[in-house]
Amino acid sequence: MTIQAKAKKSKGKRSQWIMLGFFPLIAIGGLFYPLLGYLMPLMMAFLITNSYFHARYWCGNLCPRGAFLDIVMPHFTFNRPWPRLFNRRWFRWGVFGLFMSVFISRMIATGGNLLAIGGVFVNMCVVTSLIAIPLGIATRPRAWCSFCPMGTLQESLGKLGQRHARAKRMASLHAQRPAATDSTSTKHNSNP
Repeated sequence: MTIQAKAKKSKGKRSQWIMLGFFPLIAIGGLFYPLLGYLMPLMMAFLITNSYFHARYWCGNLCPRGAFLDIVMPHFTFNRPWPRLFNRRWFRWGVFGLFMSVFISRMIATGGNLLAIGGVFVNMCVVTSLIAIPLGIATRPRAWCSFCPMGTLQESLGKLGQRHARAKRMASLHAQRPAATDSTSTKHNSNP
């Protein structure tokens, strides 16, 4: 493979290049300064709010780990398909449940200590990266993303948002129909 092909292979979006710096900042810098972990709940709040309207937009454009996986990992991957198990709904929600259980128990164990809380976020970033990077090498760069707990949540919130938007459109169409029907029926009745 030529250098040119490799450069093209890991081009990345402009937004990903901007967000790429947050990944080592949190995963490595957070080990020395745990308060950097507080960047994660800020990002999570944004992605959860945004996902209701734009589903997994965060994943493909703003996720720091996703940027790393898209830009750096193509140079190291075997580019093999990941196991279909990763796409199964029960598996994805099982991983979500496991990670949320560990996260909640770790947060409770902090006793409200601000450094320890930041450390929990940093450790979750490091642990998930220690899963994502080997998976990205063995299969495809974004293998982790197929069952990422935040991606699973975003996808579900996005579907919920789409259903609500569809229901609103249907309700407004339904509300407009009787008014149009009433005006035409009075015209017909006035001309006997």
